[in-house]
Amino acid sequence: MTLTLDPASASSAALPVRWKPSVTVAAIIEKQGRFLLVEEHTPEGLRLNNPAGHLDPGESPAQGCARETLEETAHTFTPTALVGVYLSRFQRGTGATAEDITYLRFAFCGTVGEAEPGRALDTGIVRTLWLSADEIRQSTARHRSPLLLQCLEDYLAGRRYPLDLVCTDGSVYGGS
Repeated sequence: MTLTLDPASASSAALPVRWKPSVTVAAIIEKQGRFLLVEEHTPEGLRLNNPAGHLDPGESPAQGCARETLEETAHTFTPTALVGVYLSRFQRGTGATAEDITYLRFAFCGTVGEAEPGRALDTGIVRTLWLSADEIRQSTARHRSPLLLQCLEDYLAGRRYPLDLVCTDGSVYGGS
């Protein structure tokens, strides 16, 4: 693959602020041939997604994925492999209210524990669902992001990378 850069589009003078992607993490959780998803409120209505969310300060991507999974599903999750790293762009609206966000997603698979009884789900999460791969493929109109299906297909294709492929420097944790 050959990458070319248009110098005009790379000009910092053309950008009002420094561009930064939003870093997110997602869990691909399979149990007995079914996958754990969340159904959540979005401006577009109820949507399906992997347990996922934004990386918080002071945590590695794997730690963030475990935290987000617990918050959104009430299940503990231990990442065992990286499924992939994905870059996607989301655009909504026009004018002053327009959104244009680029996401850098780290998707992990791993082991899941039982749901913690009585634990509340994150704000906006309606419920958790266990769906088959075919059910997920047939519900693309309800997906929050096309990355839901891409991560699933990569997982089913056997893509697994060691966790230490993603190195988190000690400075992230407040060290040097």
